[in-house]
Amino acid sequence: MITVQTTINATLSHVWDCFTKPEHIVHWNFASDDWHCPTATSDFKEKGNFSYTMSAKDSTTQFDLKGTFLQIEKEQLIVYQLEDNRKVNISFDVEEDAVKLVESFEPENIHSHDLQREGWQAILNNFKKYCEQ
Repeated sequence: MITVQTTINATLSHVWDCFTKPEHIVHWNFASDDWHCPTATSDFKEKGNFSYTMSAKDSTTQFDLKGTFLQIEKEQLIVYQLEDNRKVNISFDVEEDAVKLVESFEPENIHSHDLQREGWQAILNNFKKYCEQ
């Protein structure tokens, strides 16, 4: 498993909503400023499916991140499985006036672990920035 994390200066309910609702996901789910997330759909319940389109702003490439929610514990834990069967665990922990979000995922076999870690961390950094604005 590869783990990335961030601490967000916001309430748990705000962080949870920003992480789980498509109307928020489209504003932060990309790793750099030359990418964006033009669409996000989610049936946010156990056994529900999601699809997030990640696209280069110049339209040279795009892909859909798709999966199924396996476990949801409101404002505490999300576990999902990607369409290639890799699992992702996300925990939400309150620490004083902030929320520590920890995301652990099974790596894929194409890119180096360092590159995957950097990409997922960049997305979390975008998430933090979005939540705190």
